Amino acid sequence: MKILIVGNNKPGHFAPFVEEQARALQQQGCEVVFYGVKGKGLLGYLRALPALCRTIRAEQPEIVHAHYGLSGLLANLQRRVPVVTTYHGSDINKPNILRFSKIAMRLSAHNIFVSQRNVTLALSPNSLIPSRLKKRYTLLPCGVNIPKPWSEMQTQQVEQLTLNQWVQEKLTAGVKHVLFAGAFNNAVKDPELAKAVINELASEGVKVELIELKGFNRDQVNALMYNCDVLLMTSKTEGSPQVIKEAMACGRPIVSVDVGDVAERLSGVEGCYVACTREPNEIAKALQKALTFEGKTNGREKIIEIGLSNEQVAQRLVAIYESVLA
Repeated sequence: MKILIVGNNKPGHFAPFVEEQARALQQQGCEVVFYGVKGKGLLGYLRALPALCRTIRAEQPEIVHAHYGLSGLLANLQRRVPVVTTYHGSDINKPNILRFSKIAMRLSAHNIFVSQRNVTLALSPNSLIPSRLKKRYTLLPCGVNIPKPWSEMQTQQVEQLTLNQWVQEKLTAGVKHVLFAGAFNNAVKDPELAKAVINELASEGVKVELIELKGFNRDQVNALMYNCDVLLMTSKTEGSPQVIKEAMACGRPIVSVDVGDVAERLSGVEGCYVACTREPNEIAKALQKALTFEGKTNGREKIIEIGLSNEQVAQRLVAIYESVLA
């Protein structure tokens, strides 16, 4: 089966979780090719239609899998090949994008949502989506790779340094390290709230450092997750955040506000806490509890139990593709 993946092409690459999902599909025997949209906004996507049609004629895929609503809208403007569209959160949570996502939902052969909250918002009773189309969707979060144990990763080379040496240079000795789930310049991740939480702990004498998650490759991200004490998420909106599942796969304690599907993912995972408020002092209390957790959480086992390794998700995607073609 040949799959054409359509998505935003940020300087030479797709989102890491899209590329990882594509590799998992290849391991399931699919042939995967890519078409990256370089434009921005609705007009930028619409201008990509001629090039996309040329790619489809040249590659002859059996299924087009579009990631995000605008990519789904673009992909469905051709009607030669059936389209499966995955909605990741920002295309549902932002009203100005949701209206275009809803058009993609009407046109797609199958729709995939990564969280129940997004399903509820997109397919609400007052939605413009016809009821017959509401049956043509699947709730399926993106999966994650299960990383190697830290003991095996330490021997890998990263910029002429072993991961162990690299981590030692990144983390300050004698303090607790909290890995922030995003970049400090990303307002949606609400770094100001995270910094306020850290200040609350510091005011109580806890030596703690907030580490920005930005500009690292996959091995470096896993290395930080293995060696930081807690992952902290303070996002304003999310779909099904990959970073939460990645931290689970590394056995890290996690503290998060109640956003996206985080509460569902962390249910039953020891050492992990979901704050029911966005008050810094309340989140700080949860963070203090997480910082006292010793050892690994059962997050890795939970990922496999709920079927969210990339291998398991790829198997479900292949079944969706086959049902569409049937």
